[in-house]
Amino acid sequence: MRILFLTHYFHPEGNAPAARAYANCRRWAKLGHQVDVITSAPNVPDGVVYEGYRNRICRTGLIDGVRVTRVWTYLAANRGLARRIGNYLSYMASATLAGMAARRPDVVIATSPQFFNGWAGVVLSRLRRIPFVLEIRDMWPDSIVALEGLKNQRLLRILYGLEDRMYRAADHIVTVGEGYQRDLCDKGVARRRISIIPNGVDKELFSPGEPQRAAVEKYCLKDGFTCAYVGTIGMACGLDVVLDAAGQLRQAGRHDVRFLLVGDGARREELQQRALAEGLDNVVFTGRVAREQVPEILAAVDGCFVHLRKADLFKRVLPSKIFEMAAMWKPIILGVEGCAAELLREAGGGICIEPDNAGQLVAAVKLLAGDPSLGRSLGNSGHRYVMEHYDRDTLADNYLGVLARITRGEQPQDREQKHEDNQRRRRAA
Repeated sequence: MRILFLTHYFHPEGNAPAARAYANCRRWAKLGHQVDVITSAPNVPDGVVYEGYRNRICRTGLIDGVRVTRVWTYLAANRGLARRIGNYLSYMASATLAGMAARRPDVVIATSPQFFNGWAGVVLSRLRRIPFVLEIRDMWPDSIVALEGLKNQRLLRILYGLEDRMYRAADHIVTVGEGYQRDLCDKGVARRRISIIPNGVDKELFSPGEPQRAAVEKYCLKDGFTCAYVGTIGMACGLDVVLDAAGQLRQAGRHDVRFLLVGDGARREELQQRALAEGLDNVVFTGRVAREQVPEILAAVDGCFVHLRKADLFKRVLPSKIFEMAAMWKPIILGVEGCAAELLREAGGGICIEPDNAGQLVAAVKLLAGDPSLGRSLGNSGHRYVMEHYDRDTLADNYLGVLARITRGEQPQDREQKHEDNQRRRRAA
């Protein structure tokens, strides 16, 4: 197939949307498909272009067999709604123009988390008369209402109207979990038009290994118990709870336990300043690190922490970092309710706590620090589960199957429904 993929984020950016897009596209290219990606210059999370790149009108190159076109966008850090919307709109316009000039595809995919990217897919599919697959990784604008507190009713009516029209314009919708599937059905999308292709783990990158001396020495991980958070340090993550827990541990005299916050984002500097002001030397900030360095950091820590603020919106989320941490045989402390907690309990890969509850975080860290055998058992169980159910290679193949049927004018769920109907008839007979 000839696949045109629109994504606001792409390699070498290391956030979850970029990692998923890169993982799928390079696997499809490796299988012989022609994959064109339209994205922006890498700049997450600060709005500053990475070294070696420039924010030009249009520049094309190859990455692992994928033809990548980077278009000009109005750059903005991952904070402040108005500037970010400017960033999203500029990408939509640039991506649409670049998509018109790209090789004619068999199918166009546009991925969230922001739906202006999806609207670029809508326009291109109409103008070029090709099937359109919309990938939903985040319910937008629900997320900005929850995180930004947007209350302008007139603007919200416009945004929700655009969301509804975008869903109706898509030939098919791919989402990452059952929670989002339920949300889409509640918004009027027919179940037969939705496929679930979850996030997963790249076994080539995230494989268990011995701690690397360089990582141990750089982040002072030799003694005691270290619990790592890895990912964007943004508004949704609610990482004040880590500093609250660190303060409680210091007051209890537990100087053998520390937290390592790996990554950058809109709130990293604020949290770092707070930790400095409160003398929390048991919290270490790494700043942004290359995605390729994450496995060696995970190999050097004793446990991992995944957290999102307490909100109904996040009960549908399956953070991709869960799969990567479990793949590294690490026990996980999870402060996310709903679908993520259900998965971790089924996998037996960690300890679930209430979001924003520093006391429960302290208790979980103390439990793992005091019982290394428990951590090993949880890590082993989680590793087995994600390797069996969330292998990126298998998921990429499943995604290709969806795309192939869409290009033939079929709905993937039609075939599944016929199979279920046939089974019911055989059982009745």
